[in-house]
Amino acid sequence: MIAIVDYKAGNLTSVKLAFDALGIETVKTCDPEVVRNATHVVFPGVGAAKSAMENLEKLKLVDAIKEAALTKPFLGICLGMQILFEESEEDGGVKTLGILPGKVKRFPNIKGVKVPHIGWNEDYYFVHSYFAPIIPETTIKCCYAEKEFTAALKRGTLTAAQFHPEKSGRLGLEFLKEWATC
Repeated sequence: MIAIVDYKAGNLTSVKLAFDALGIETVKTCDPEVVRNATHVVFPGVGAAKSAMENLEKLKLVDAIKEAALTKPFLGICLGMQILFEESEEDGGVKTLGILPGKVKRFPNIKGVKVPHIGWNEDYYFVHSYFAPIIPETTIKCCYAEKEFTAALKRGTLTAAQFHPEKSGRLGLEFLKEWATC
């Protein structure tokens, strides 16, 4: 069973609908035991790092997320990718899950460049104001506001994407299908 983690941060419905369109059964949950017992875990997210971390702590999901990210097919999407890193500049600085090395930073203010980065970049759809650093596990790089950032990464069974595969059309659905069948 694929568990989609509901920590009050986001794009759960669109992620669930994308899997439904692929004929892949999922369950939305905020129960740590369901996350622990799932075969695959999707960690989506839209919003701010600080409130996301507060919600994960209130729901007692931090340990279950860390365990899942290290032991089973795990997919972090957007904010769900960003808070896998050690910290974020968002909200004045937030310690995040620390599964991946590095700090998530805000795109710089550059005349003529809009932040947040919203729209298609390469083949995928992005909506974000903060970006993850390039690390050895980076599999797809993108550039926005004169900053190169990790658009996707893979470490063992952990996969993460800054872009929204659930909003990226045919290629996004292929991305989800490939991940779900690993």
